[in-house]
Amino acid sequence: MDISKKESSSSQSHSESLPYVHKVGLPPKQNLFKEITAAVKETLFADDPLRPFKDQTGSRKFILGIQTLFPIFEWGRHYSFEKFKGDFVAGLTIASLCIPQDIGYAQLANLKPQYGLYSSFVPPLVYAFMGSSRDIAIGPVAVVSLLLATLLQDEIDPSKDPVNYLRLAFTATFFAGITQVTLGFFRLGFLIDFLSHAAIVGFMAGAAITIALQQLKGLLGITHFTKKTDIVSVMRSVLTTAHHGWNWQTIVIGLSFLVFLLVAKHIGKKNKKLFWVAAIAPLISMILSTLLVYVTHAEKHGVKIVREIKRGVNPSSLNEIFFSGEHLGKGFRIGVVAGMIALTEAIAIGRTFAAMKDYQIDGNKEMVALGTMNVVGSMTSCYVATGSFSRSAVNFMAGCNTAVSNIVMSLVVLLTLELITPLFKYTPNAILSSIVISAVIGLIDIEAVILIWKIDKFDFVACMGAFFGVVFSSVEIGLLIAVSISFAKILLQVTRPRTAILGKLPRTTVYRNIQQYPEASKVQGILIVRVDSAIYFSNSNYIKERILRWLTDEEERLKENNLPRIQFLIVEMSPVTDIDTSGIHAFKELHRSLQKRNVQLVLANPGPVVMDKLHASGFAEMIGENNIFLTVADAVHTCAPKMVEV
Repeated sequence: MDISKKESSSSQSHSESLPYVHKVGLPPKQNLFKEITAAVKETLFADDPLRPFKDQTGSRKFILGIQTLFPIFEWGRHYSFEKFKGDFVAGLTIASLCIPQDIGYAQLANLKPQYGLYSSFVPPLVYAFMGSSRDIAIGPVAVVSLLLATLLQDEIDPSKDPVNYLRLAFTATFFAGITQVTLGFFRLGFLIDFLSHAAIVGFMAGAAITIALQQLKGLLGITHFTKKTDIVSVMRSVLTTAHHGWNWQTIVIGLSFLVFLLVAKHIGKKNKKLFWVAAIAPLISMILSTLLVYVTHAEKHGVKIVREIKRGVNPSSLNEIFFSGEHLGKGFRIGVVAGMIALTEAIAIGRTFAAMKDYQIDGNKEMVALGTMNVVGSMTSCYVATGSFSRSAVNFMAGCNTAVSNIVMSLVVLLTLELITPLFKYTPNAILSSIVISAVIGLIDIEAVILIWKIDKFDFVACMGAFFGVVFSSVEIGLLIAVSISFAKILLQVTRPRTAILGKLPRTTVYRNIQQYPEASKVQGILIVRVDSAIYFSNSNYIKERILRWLTDEEERLKENNLPRIQFLIVEMSPVTDIDTSGIHAFKELHRSLQKRNVQLVLANPGPVVMDKLHASGFAEMIGENNIFLTVADAVHTCAPKMVEV
C-alpha cells in the first residue's frame, strides 16, 4: 500500500512539474461542396477579381466590366497633358528604335520587311486599350522571330513556296493569340511559371548567339547560307564560303556600323541620361548606310540591299489564315509554342517594370490583351508580337507614363509605312544584321548566370542545358530541354523531399536542424525528424524509408557508444501542408515497423488539413491521441518522464 502511494505521488509530482500541454485542435468538418469551391477559387481566382463588383448596381457593374476589359477607360479619366508630354517623347524614341529593328526581325523570320512594320502598327494599338502595363513596348522580338522561322521552314520552304509560308505564319500568329487569350480567360497563367527563370536565362542566351550567328549571312555578304541554326552548321557554312562568298564592301559597312551601335549602347548603359543615344543609333545607322549605298552605288559591287518595302497600311489577311486543310494542325502546333514563349517574355518584362514603378499588373488581363492583339494582328498581316525588353527599357527611361507611348509609336510607324518606306530601298542588309546583333547581345546575361551558379547548381544545369540545346541543336530542342529540366527539378523536389534531424538549442525550447545548428543537442532516447514537404503518393514511400534509415543510423551510433536506445520517434510536421491516402498508408507501415523495434511514433504540430485526414483515416486513434502534440517541445517534455519511468 505504501509503495502504491509512493508511485502515485511520484507520478503526480512528474505531472505537476510538466508545463501545460495544449492539445492539437481538430478542424471543424467542412461541407464537401464548399471545400471544392474554396479550392477552385484559391487556384484560379486567388486575386479575387470579382471583389470590385461586390454590392454594386447593375449600371456600375457594366462600367466596371468595360474598364476591366479595357483599362484605358479607367486610367484615361485622369489623363493629363503633363503625362502626354512624357508619353509623346517616349513614343517617338521607341519608334526610332523599332523601325530598323522591325525590318531586321522580319527578315530573321524569313518574311518581307513590311511585315515587321505592320506588326508594330496594329498590335500596339490594341494593347494600349487592353493592356495593364504602363511601360511595356509592343512589337516583333528577335527570339520569337527566330523561333517562328525555325518552326515554319521545317514545314514549308520560304524560298520555294513564299505564299503558303506567309499564310502559315499568319495561321501560327492566330493560334498564338488564341492560346494566350485562352490561358488568360481561364486564368491558367500559372502554367507559364513551369518554365523556370534559370531555364529562360539559358534559353535567351542561346537564342541570342544563334540569332547573331544567323546574321553573319548579311554581315559578310554570303549568298548561299545554311538553313540550319546550330553553331556547327553555321560556322561550316561561313568558313566554306570564306574564299569566294564574302563581300569586302559589305563587311566594311556591317562591321563599322556594328562598332558604332555597340559604342552607342555602351554610352547609354554607362550614363542613364544618355539612353537616347543608344535608342536613335539604329535609325541613324540605317539612314547613313542607305545614303552611303545610294551615293556610291555599292549595290553594283555585290552589296545586298533591301530593294523594296511595300508602301501603305496593313492589308487584310483574314482570308490567308488556314482554317482547314493539312496546314491547320501545323499552324496550331507552331502557334501554341510561339504564343507561350511570347507570353513568358512579355509577362516577365511587365512584372519587372511594374515592380520598379511600384504598381500591380494583372497577369491574366495581360494574357487576354496580348492574345487579342495577336488574333487581330493575324487578320491584319502581322506576325506574332509581344513585349520587347530593349524597347520597354527605352520606353521606361524616356519617361513614359501610360500605354499612350505605344499609340504614339504606332502612329509614327503608320507615317513610315505611308510616306518613308520607299526611301529604304537602298538600305544594305548588312546594317540590318548589325542592328539585330547589337539588339540581341543584351539577351546574354552573364551576371544572372553567375548568380544562378552561386545559388542553385541544379538551376545552373537547367540554364546550361537550355543554352547548349539552342546553340548546338535548334531553338525547339533548347526549349524542350529547358522545359524538361524544369519539370525534372519539380519531380525531384516532389519525389525526394528534404528531411532533417532536429536538436534542442541551448537554453531554449526551440528545436532546429543539427546540421544548420551544430550546437543543437539531441535528446537522449528520442529521435526528432522533420519532413519538409507535403506527403503524397509520389514521395510517401521515400519519406517512410528515409525516416527508418535515420533511425537505423542513430541506433547504430548509440550502440557503438553504449548509450540508451531510442524509445520515441517524433515527426515534426509543421512543413507538411497536406497528406493523401498513400501518405497515410506509409505512416501506418512506419508505425508497424516502429512497434517491432519497440519505438513509439509521436507526431508534432500537424496542420488542420493533415489532422483532419489523420482522424478520418483512423490513424490518430491507431497511434493514440495522446501521441499527437502541438509542438516538439511539448512532445519531448511529455516523453522524457515516460523514459525515466520505464
